[in-house]
Amino acid sequence: MSTVSIAISFVAFLLLFTGVGLFAASRKQSTTADYLLASRNVNPWMTGLSAFATAHSGGMFISTLGWTYQVGISSVWLLLGWFLGDYLAWFLVHQPLRVVSEETNSETIGAFLAGGDRQNRSIAVVSALTTIAFLGAYAAAQLLAGSKALHAIFGWDYNIGIILGAVIVVSYCFSGGIRASIWTDVIQSVVMMLAMLAMVVVALVACGGFGGMWQQLTAIDPSLVDPVPQGLQFGFGLFLLSWLVAGIGVVGQPHIMVRAMAIDRPENMGLTRNIYAFAYVVFSTAAVIVGLSARVLLPELMQGGDPELALPTLAIELLPSLAVGAILAGIFAAVVSTADSQILSCSAALTQDLFPRLSHSYRLAKGGTIVVTVIILTIALASNKEVFALGVFAWSALASGLGPLLMVRAWRWPVSNGVAVAMMLAGIAAAAIWGLILQLSGSIYEVLPGMATGFAVYGAVRLVNRSS
Repeated sequence: MSTVSIAISFVAFLLLFTGVGLFAASRKQSTTADYLLASRNVNPWMTGLSAFATAHSGGMFISTLGWTYQVGISSVWLLLGWFLGDYLAWFLVHQPLRVVSEETNSETIGAFLAGGDRQNRSIAVVSALTTIAFLGAYAAAQLLAGSKALHAIFGWDYNIGIILGAVIVVSYCFSGGIRASIWTDVIQSVVMMLAMLAMVVVALVACGGFGGMWQQLTAIDPSLVDPVPQGLQFGFGLFLLSWLVAGIGVVGQPHIMVRAMAIDRPENMGLTRNIYAFAYVVFSTAAVIVGLSARVLLPELMQGGDPELALPTLAIELLPSLAVGAILAGIFAAVVSTADSQILSCSAALTQDLFPRLSHSYRLAKGGTIVVTVIILTIALASNKEVFALGVFAWSALASGLGPLLMVRAWRWPVSNGVAVAMMLAGIAAAAIWGLILQLSGSIYEVLPGMATGFAVYGAVRLVNRSS
């Protein structure tokens, strides 16, 4: 296989992504409101596709597909629960967030959590530090996912791919802010979808169709076609509920929720929601099928290989060189579309929430993007190279720490500064204890106890106040 042809195809797509981002930057206004929220004027189609590309990142190409490779069809419950919770959040939270954030003149998630009041420094500081720490780790996982694909196809050292991804992201984020990110996301979402659907077709043909794939999976290990996950300590119902709550945990992800704040009109949220949902269902279904096919066609990855390299390895086995470059571009599109949004959200947390004196400086807001990129790049270079674990815990910490408070604010429920901070800290602590110390996340994903703890703190204080 010609690595030159792969490289030509891959570079062509990268130039397309970067070109779109830089063109979007030419439409920018030199204000922090435009840099952070695109002046709240993004149409619903672009918002939906951008949210899809941002939420379903390199993790879907690399980690989720690799997880399906290992456990089989039971991985579908993770995706189904996640989708149902995510879709429910779009109904309950996104439109109120858009309305209330404009009323309070909140340009960042941290400002929204503080009630739009820059005097609520404790809330802003805790939310900013949470965002930078965990969303930064999540962004590092995206850069790592892209580097794994480059390693599988070109044999490059992981660090080269990480640095390349960071350079591409910062090139247009620095220039055009979230407007460049959203415009690029739209192109990237199309490339992601086409790449995954192409792999479904060629992988199923290689397996002898869906029936042939199923028979071969059964022969390899009957548990691969068992829809019920193995070894659940608390039963299937709580397992599925925990992943549904994980989907609701989207409300704690600043890089996704900021898109709801940027849409042109709150009334367009329904159309955006349906665009997002359709793309998610098609893409995630395709990812499961490719993961199952890879288990049949690449059994050697279970013997000392890396299941997270299933997709790029499968592309090399089944596709011509130019098509491999397109698949690699699809993976990188997923990586970049998430990483750029995460970097911008971390930058906003740094320059708007943590150091509010910088909040009105467009130049310093852009400078914050560079600083955050360096931090995230350092995390990625120092990581243990496991995308799934890094990304999954970062999601749970953000969902548990920021999600309950964001819902309380969006629904206009009263909350004091002290209670808000306690909700955030208690949620993160509960998720960390459940997942890292008790190590029970395999049976119940730690977003469920984490978010439940945050709401329990709020409910307990409300009950005490009513009774006093």
